[in-house]
Amino acid sequence: MSRSSPWEDRAGEACLVDAPSKLIQQRYSCRTYANTPIPETIREQLRDFIAAHETGPFGTRVRMALIAATQEDHQALKGLGTYGFISGATGFLVGAVPEAADANLEDFGYVLETFVLFATGLELGTVWLGGTFTKSRFADVFDLAEDEMLPAVIATGYPADNRRGLDVLIRRQAKSDKRLPWEQLFFDLPSKAAGLFERSLTRAAAGLYAQVLDMVRRAPSASNKQPWRIVRQGDRWHLYLQRTWGYAARNALVGVADMQRIDMGIAMCHFELTAAELGLAGHWERSEPELDPPDALTAYVVSWVAG
Repeated sequence: MSRSSPWEDRAGEACLVDAPSKLIQQRYSCRTYANTPIPETIREQLRDFIAAHETGPFGTRVRMALIAATQEDHQALKGLGTYGFISGATGFLVGAVPEAADANLEDFGYVLETFVLFATGLELGTVWLGGTFTKSRFADVFDLAEDEMLPAVIATGYPADNRRGLDVLIRRQAKSDKRLPWEQLFFDLPSKAAGLFERSLTRAAAGLYAQVLDMVRRAPSASNKQPWRIVRQGDRWHLYLQRTWGYAARNALVGVADMQRIDMGIAMCHFELTAAELGLAGHWERSEPELDPPDALTAYVVSWVAG
């Protein structure tokens, strides 16, 4: 799965000035926006970026559309169904993937997170919406095909000067400003005899990849569950999904996509972009190592092969 950097357009020229790691640190989940429509020049840049970055690392094409209000019809987005969780957003990125495609949700998360970071570089706020919008309304506007699924939506616009109390409350309830400690997320495997998550990886042992892992640790995730686990084995970095017990089942019950698979795609995006920024060559490869997961909630996803 070797590919060019997501920050390069079709001509191979850099389309972002800011370093990805700077944008990752700048990004936050914005739920309160100013009632300021996104200018046509900015919308055109967003559309061009979407058109050039529609395929994930596993090869799934993500069909996307930017639904944005103009100066004349900035009320047009009302009624798309955000249940009051979002205030003042003047744009939504809607994306769909083939329902039967392999690794469709991981690719979806990866591709839409590249948009999030690009929008951040344009001084736009963003927030992932999964399960907090009326899917049928977005599906109607987006003309969703029968064989497609609409897993999540990105709200965007210019952040309001003063964040609402609800915005702060939601972040506090989701513990959005808190992250699991390094030693619970990243591990070293000096030999196959060792347990998968037994030995924490030290920052010194990670070398330049310590910054890569820092940016993965900052990735957004549904309910801030941070389901990614990364195990270094020689020149390979194995990414595992450590599911939250009962989370997928609850989402399926109410018709919400498997958000933790989307989270893994977001983590892959942060990993690859930061590695590229640091000049750390590598590629994604699906080759499950002969390692026993610690429990039924843990599943192998993909490996980054350095070099």
